[in-house]
Amino acid sequence: MFLPAKQSSSAYGCLSLIMLALTTGVEPTFAHKVKVEGDVGATLHIEPNDIPRAGEPSQTWFALTRKGGKLIPLAECNCQLSVYAEPHVSGELPLLQPTLKAITAERYQGIPGTVINFPRPGAYQLQLSGKPSTGQSFRPFTLKFNVTVAVGSRDKNNDNTLTQPTVNTENNASNNWLLPVIAIALLSTGVICLFVLLRKKER
Repeated sequence: MFLPAKQSSSAYGCLSLIMLALTTGVEPTFAHKVKVEGDVGATLHIEPNDIPRAGEPSQTWFALTRKGGKLIPLAECNCQLSVYAEPHVSGELPLLQPTLKAITAERYQGIPGTVINFPRPGAYQLQLSGKPSTGQSFRPFTLKFNVTVAVGSRDKNNDNTLTQPTVNTENNASNNWLLPVIAIALLSTGVICLFVLLRKKER
């Protein structure tokens, strides 16, 4: 989280961007992801427990902080969120561009938040870009967060329901094919035996 550090020059800048101001009284949450660019840093949190699940709505928010630990509410930032499936190349269109809204999460008020529904399990990248909506209180930024999406409960259920019918279908298909062959073979053998017996009687 972001805390103002009483250090000199670069050390002060770095520490103040990766920690929240002590005066806010925010307790650190070590599971959250933190990124810093220039004089802006952000803490990312995704429900549940920073491990989103595919096909399930995931509440997502960013606690934006400028140098010195002061929170940047969405009202002061022209922010945009883009979601990419990894790997992706520069210039590629984002998979999703969720609309950001001002929300209250934990002890943060008015921060950028949204709900993301990741379509599939796997690796994604969230890119949060922004610039001041008024004045020049911070420099434009683009923060990139790598996110791993787990298999959702819906996918697990689908796997179970799809696997069983496939096995039964194959077994039924093989049985349906095998029974007529056996019947024909037995019938042919009986006919041949009957023909041989009749020939012997004629002699």
